[in-house]
Amino acid sequence: MTRPIRIGGAGGFLGDSATAAPQLLAAGVDYLVLDYLAEATMSLLARAQKRQPEGGYARDFTDWVWKDNLPALKAGGVKVVTNAGGLNPRACRARMEELAAEAGLSFRIAIVEGDDLRPRAAEFAAEHEMFTGAAAPDPADMLSINAYLGAKPIAQALAAGADMVITGRVVDSALVLGPLVHEFGWSLDDYDRLAAGSLCGHVLECGAQATGGLFTDWEDVPDWAHIGYPIAECAADGTFVVTKPAGSGGLVVPAAVAEQILYEVGDPQSYALPDVICDFTGVTVEAVGEHRVKVAGARGRAPSGSYKICLTHQDGWRLIALQPVVGRDAVRKAERQAAAVLERVEELLRARQLPPFRAVRIEPLGAESSYGAQGRMRDTREVICKIGVEHDDRAAIDLLLRELDSPTTSMSVGTTGWFGARPTPAPVMRVFSTLIERQSVSVRVDLDGQVSDCPPDTVTVAPPPASVPAGQSIAPGADSFPVPLIDLAWARSGDKGDAFNIGVIARKPEYLPYLRAALTEEALLAFFAHEFEGAAVPGVKRYEVPGLNALNFHLTQSLGGGQMASLRLDPLAKGKAQQLLDMQIPVPAGLFGVAP
Repeated sequence: MTRPIRIGGAGGFLGDSATAAPQLLAAGVDYLVLDYLAEATMSLLARAQKRQPEGGYARDFTDWVWKDNLPALKAGGVKVVTNAGGLNPRACRARMEELAAEAGLSFRIAIVEGDDLRPRAAEFAAEHEMFTGAAAPDPADMLSINAYLGAKPIAQALAAGADMVITGRVVDSALVLGPLVHEFGWSLDDYDRLAAGSLCGHVLECGAQATGGLFTDWEDVPDWAHIGYPIAECAADGTFVVTKPAGSGGLVVPAAVAEQILYEVGDPQSYALPDVICDFTGVTVEAVGEHRVKVAGARGRAPSGSYKICLTHQDGWRLIALQPVVGRDAVRKAERQAAAVLERVEELLRARQLPPFRAVRIEPLGAESSYGAQGRMRDTREVICKIGVEHDDRAAIDLLLRELDSPTTSMSVGTTGWFGARPTPAPVMRVFSTLIERQSVSVRVDLDGQVSDCPPDTVTVAPPPASVPAGQSIAPGADSFPVPLIDLAWARSGDKGDAFNIGVIARKPEYLPYLRAALTEEALLAFFAHEFEGAAVPGVKRYEVPGLNALNFHLTQSLGGGQMASLRLDPLAKGKAQQLLDMQIPVPAGLFGVAP
């Protein structure tokens, strides 16, 4: 291939906007890729399939994106690659074929199977969690067990003539790498190109996050209502240009793309995928036109001989309830009231021979409770008090639910009552990660009823490279004065299980030495001390990303369990970079060309 392949990122999660697909189809793309499967989503699909065995896939895709865009997909010859198959790619395909037939159309739809390892649940009972060392749950409590597959079966399906490829659990970036391997004929041991294609997938996998969504400089982003979804124009050498449909909202600038590159990345020198271990430390972003950013410089090395396994399981019950309190001293009133309700309920639990709640969290929303010691809003006159609890027994949750209404006439003045629907008890869903030999996983591609095996390639694992050395660090001098980090850097954060990362990108290269001096591992451990509550081994690791003039921070055991196992306001760490951007950084008086 000599011309670039245009790939549109039409969906970043289950619930993304339905406007993305028609917008990208109108702009003209060769492929649409749609990513639906976060770890928590797997548990939701598993619960749905228990209720309805023919379910377990993303109906947002079939009955919304697919159904509404069938004529445009057919007319444009656009191929679709998506993990919307979830836990039931076969049923997803059947629904797609049913809807296409109703529209008088037909497509060759391949499915990728083999990632679903629920029939092998007993094999994982003796495993330990790869990050925490925790013992595996009882197989009876396991809801989903999936191997993270790579790009090879997707490329194989496209090579066999598939118009659409529906997968279960694959790594998000494989949805893009698979088409690139197919289109350009990349060898599966050409690790630099595989890393480049995986980086492209990483940039596209969250939809409009690459085109101004969640951007630090949000006021510079026009027209959120019509934000453009990303298009990557991919070249055979692995470089690509990120752009968006003409006339759409949002913006594509190097800083926004750089933020997305670091999103949810731990060690940027060893971003492990089933196809390749990526090194993003030398990646560069360059504006090459209006709303056009070229990305280059990814490097790769051979992957391990294992697949990562994501296992979700139920671990008790939780309830999260919200109650507004208004008026003078609203924060103190809300906290006292919540504590009183919990004290009363725990007395009732003791009387019923039930243990206390195993986890409790009271957060007056509006009082900056998620900021810990950095909070500044204790005197606000209006809060919504969030009460979160966990317990092994659903009966304890029901008892709290019964008592939640009582404060409206017996406790704090200014309590307005529970607004909206009453809170609903929900299972605590935990993620358990481990590894499995990839040779033990049988991956299959099914197209037109013909099933072909997709055995993993044999790899020779390469030793990791030497760590990128730390760059220059300039300590503040006598003439220094503090400025908020946001004046010096862009930043984005994201969750990684019970951990989160923050990528900090210097607005100018000359700012970076002062960022290194101030943003030490010890400084972030202190700044986010409240996030490590309950952590056995809290930790912060800093990584250098010289190609982006950036630092990346990985904070472990920092989200109270993470995702659907956390009672915190921000279990996905969407706001952690925003909090850090208020940190005061000492800089010399002449850094900005003016005196303080």
